[in-house]
Amino acid sequence: MGYRLSKLYTRTGDAGDTGLANGQRIRKDHPRVEAMGDVDELNSQLGLLLCQMDSDRLAPLKQALSPIQHRLFDLGGELAIPGHDLIEAADVTALEQLIDQFNAELEPLKNFILPGGSVLVAQAHLTRSVCRRAERHYLTLAMEEEVNNQSAIYLNRLSDLLFVAARTIALLEGTAEVLWAAKPKPEA
Repeated sequence: MGYRLSKLYTRTGDAGDTGLANGQRIRKDHPRVEAMGDVDELNSQLGLLLCQMDSDRLAPLKQALSPIQHRLFDLGGELAIPGHDLIEAADVTALEQLIDQFNAELEPLKNFILPGGSVLVAQAHLTRSVCRRAERHYLTLAMEEEVNNQSAIYLNRLSDLLFVAARTIALLEGTAEVLWAAKPKPEA
């Protein structure tokens, strides 16, 4: 296979538009490009999370999350080639199985959880929040153009999995979760 990128700059986007993989040119602020950027950022945040998961006790979670980077690259490909669907219902089911598997080891939630407790837990929550933004922008695109509904569902489930991953990391690290505390009511 030859090189995909022989020249990194082309100057073709200097006027504010970009090319999709099918040759179509669209504005860089188009909802499709917003969604592509968010999925790319999500993949980068997930990569950062995975790079920090270097302890043996986190290995099963890291192994479960690692293939998701490839599916996010596929989702980016879908966005770059309109009508080319790669994410399938089986991909959503795989996320649901991971959610169920890891959530079964966690205590039931009794309060809201804040991002924190450790850098790794906070990174998992940051990745989750970027995933939520990617989902919102994907749905914005879906209001304008036909997209793969399975990809929207995938992003929704992935944010749930990342929430469970953050809690699982806290459990495996022995880090206390940061619980939300309501603002004290003023004394009368």
